[in-house]
Parts: sequence; structure tokens; C-alpha cells
Amino acid sequence: MNCAVFQGRAKGWNAMKNNVLTPGLADAMVRVTELAAIAAATETGRGDEKRADAAAVDAMRSAFNAVDFKGRVVIGEGERDEAPMLYIGEEVGTGSGPEIDIALDPLEGTTLTAKAMSNALAVLAIAPRGGLLHAPDTYMDKVAVGPGYPEGIISLDATPAENVTALAAHKGVSVTEMTVCVLDRPRHEDIIASLRGVGARIALITDGDIAGVIATTDPQTAIDFYVGSGGAPEGVLAAAALKCVGGQMFGRLIFRNDDEKKRAARVGITDFDRIYSLNELASGETVFCATGVTSGSMLKGVRIKGGRVQTHTLVMTSADGMVRHVWSDRKA
Repeated sequence: MNCAVFQGRAKGWNAMKNNVLTPGLADAMVRVTELAAIAAATETGRGDEKRADAAAVDAMRSAFNAVDFKGRVVIGEGERDEAPMLYIGEEVGTGSGPEIDIALDPLEGTTLTAKAMSNALAVLAIAPRGGLLHAPDTYMDKVAVGPGYPEGIISLDATPAENVTALAAHKGVSVTEMTVCVLDRPRHEDIIASLRGVGARIALITDGDIAGVIATTDPQTAIDFYVGSGGAPEGVLAAAALKCVGGQMFGRLIFRNDDEKKRAARVGITDFDRIYSLNELASGETVFCATGVTSGSMLKGVRIKGGRVQTHTLVMTSADGMVRHVWSDRKA
């Protein structure tokens, strides 16, 4: 028996009736991330990042291939010659049904899983063909906030201090009451100094900047703002999530060498200084799914006990602004 409990804020699926991202397809994506998370969870705390990632990849690919759709991976495990499974351009699904682009990270937080640390996720986003930016495997500067702010309140051209001060002013609170999520990296020393210089609190995370961006959408996390550089593919996934709830995000690709610029050119990017808005990173209607592998700020991790396995998944849909939590319990 597979029991699922649903909680969320939405009036239903009515807004999706004329969208190729049908309720059935959204539910199928929940199943995909659940299976990937369960597979990864069997490697939690075992110290082998590659084995944990491979387990998630294998499970996710098999789950995709049971779904009636024409799926194409646009954000994946790398280019074909470098990634034998779920590579960019790979086609998945049964081959019948709607044409869908997929951004995925079978295991966001391989180190977190290997070390049994918090916030590891199995995550994906889907959109109709052409609806997700084909971001190369480079870094991206990012700023992001959740819903409720006027358009343009944050900017990549503003300093972190200026951004958080503007957000605090709109909320009518002191900057000292604002919390900003930043990846704990030496490259972010100036960002951290800028924020602390105006009195903002900083929540440092070791890995998993998708979870960091998404945390801005949930008041219970107390994260007001995300800033810093991380993977460009993860930026597209985070944008797909924010699109579902009306958040804001801007990203600018970072190129460290000519090889990375060549990678970008291969996916059609020629303006290397362009700043992408949320709706350019995720231009189509989106479905976003994330299942906890290890427990974190928003999702409980997989629990396997007594012949049963329990999962906790966040699923969001941009067509109707639905945010739904799915708790599943099934035989292990």
C-alpha cells in the first residue's frame, strides 16, 4: 500500500487544464524524485559520493522511462562524452505524449549525503519544449528573493548590502532582522563582509544552493535573501521553483576560461555578459519537484525502518501557483 498525504496552498488543478504539464505528469515527476531520493538514501553516511550519485541517477533514469512523455534533458549530469547517464541532450520517457524539457539533479548534495549532513535533495524541473535555459556547466552569480516584493527590488548590479537594505525597507524592519543565505566559500568573503557591515544575519550553507534559493520561498526558514555564485545548472532549477510562487531571481554566467565559453556557445549562448531574469531562466510554465534525501530546513529526509520507507516531497506548479507537500509511506 502506498499512502500519501497532501498539503499545500492551491484551489486545484484547474489552471493546468490547457497546459501540457498535466496533473498526471506532475504526479509522475513526484514519483521520479521519490525513487531517486530513496536510492541515494541507501548510501547516506557511507562516505562514497560517486556511489550515492550513481544510485540516484540510475533510479531517476529508470523512473523517467516509465512515464508517457517525450522528455529531453537540458540540464543534466554533463555533456554526453563526460556523463554516461542523464547527460545533456539525452531523451527519456516512453516516447509518447507531450514534448518536455527537463532540468535535473538526481542528487543535489553528494557530499551532504556521503557525510549524512542536512539538505541533500533529489530535484527536477520540467517545462514544455524550449521553456528552460540551456545553461552550460559553469558558475553563475545569483540573487534571489521569494514572493511579496515589488519587481526590481534586487539587482546583480547592486551590492549585497544595498539589496538587503532595500528588502528591509520594503518589509518595514531593521536590516538587523534580515537573514541572508550564502554558500560558505572563500570567494564569498566580500559578500559576507558587505552584509555584516550593515548588520544583516548570515546563514552559511556548506553545499546545496538550490535548497538555499528555495528557502527564500518559505517563511518558516526565516531566509529573506539569497546571494552568491554557484552552479549555473542549479540556477535554472532554482528559477523554475521560484517561478511557481512569484519570486524574483537574476543570474549572470561566470566564465573562467575559453573552454567554458565554448561550452556556452554549443548551447546557443553568445552574450557572455548577459544578466538573465527569472523568466528568462525559466520562460515556460514549470513543474518543480524536490524530495528530501537527508532532512533539512524544508524537507524531511528518507526514512527506512521496519520494512517501510517514508519520503517527503515538495512539488510546485507555476500555472496555478500550487505549493504541495507530499508525504509517502510504502514498502521498502
